[in-house]
Amino acid sequence: MFVRIVNKSKHQLPAYETLHAAGMDLRANLDAPVRLKTLERAMVPTGLYLEIPPGYEAQVRARSGLAAKKGIAVLNAPGTIDADYRGEVKVILVNLSTEEFVIEDGERIAQLIIAAHERVAWEEVDLLVETGRGVGGFGSTGVK
Repeated sequence: MFVRIVNKSKHQLPAYETLHAAGMDLRANLDAPVRLKTLERAMVPTGLYLEIPPGYEAQVRARSGLAAKKGIAVLNAPGTIDADYRGEVKVILVNLSTEEFVIEDGERIAQLIIAAHERVAWEEVDLLVETGRGVGGFGSTGVK
């Protein structure tokens, strides 16, 4: 699949780091470092603009290493970039740790995944087909 991209950043295009990786790393495109104090959030620019084909979306997700080691998360994960959006890709990062975190220019801050999606047409009914689970949710299937 080809996706059109404009790169106004100082960095290389997002790329898969391994043969079977699902996501490509997004890099911060900054003129100066951004400091995130505990519980602060920031919209971090990437300098990238995408033309996603209809029927697809780009999903912005956290990098597991930043989340596990530094407590840095993508606030609206996964963030969705629609096929008709043409603005700059920005990543909403939040610092959930107890220590300040500094985002440097070129740092890998999130992952980008291109995924197919369907559009639905609602069929309004009075009853739904019963299942064994029924209305049970939020832990109703047990812990183990």
